[in-house]
Amino acid sequence: MNSFRSLLLERLRGVRDLSDSELSVLERHYLLMRRWNERVSLTSITRLEDVVERHYCESVFLCNALPVEPLTLVDVGSGAGFPGFPIAALRSDCHVTLVESNGKKAVFLRECARALGNISVLEVRAERIVSQFDWLVSRAVQWRSVMGVAFGRAARVGLLVGEDAAAEIVHVPGVKWSVPVGLPWGRRRVLILGSVFHVEHISPRGRM
Repeated sequence: MNSFRSLLLERLRGVRDLSDSELSVLERHYLLMRRWNERVSLTSITRLEDVVERHYCESVFLCNALPVEPLTLVDVGSGAGFPGFPIAALRSDCHVTLVESNGKKAVFLRECARALGNISVLEVRAERIVSQFDWLVSRAVQWRSVMGVAFGRAARVGLLVGEDAAAEIVHVPGVKWSVPVGLPWGRRRVLILGSVFHVEHISPRGRM
């Protein structure tokens, strides 16, 4: 049976080479997630091959699409830390804020964040975010809710979604969208990037 490390390297072949230290950080996150998932519902995806592809590989694919410069990112609806944690693990020059309203999941994210110095965790509903970020990223979250946060909060967005959702997203006004890029692991999943040029005013309910 393939280990997490060997399977991750295999699935990322031709996508990105990971250093030993990067592999170690991601493996520690995986082992912690698996342990916590026995008592806290972090993810319904438990088969190793699916965990590697859906959670880690998709996150790394998004990471590869980010500009090579220091950035601030917010991961909306981070859940077990995707895509934000792998991005932070591979991009020490970026600061990633993980936003998760579920208290138990937020506790898990704080535990994970101890391994990295460039992660913050906000236990709030996404609409209460008032800080500004260079990028908003998200996966496995209702994209309409995510885009409601993006306006006024981020200059760019990166979403990991299904092909059907992408076909709707490209019609969202106020954003210049890229052509969706299919992920190399099948399942009709894509990465779509956007530049937000129409900024709506969002009245904050409280500063975070």
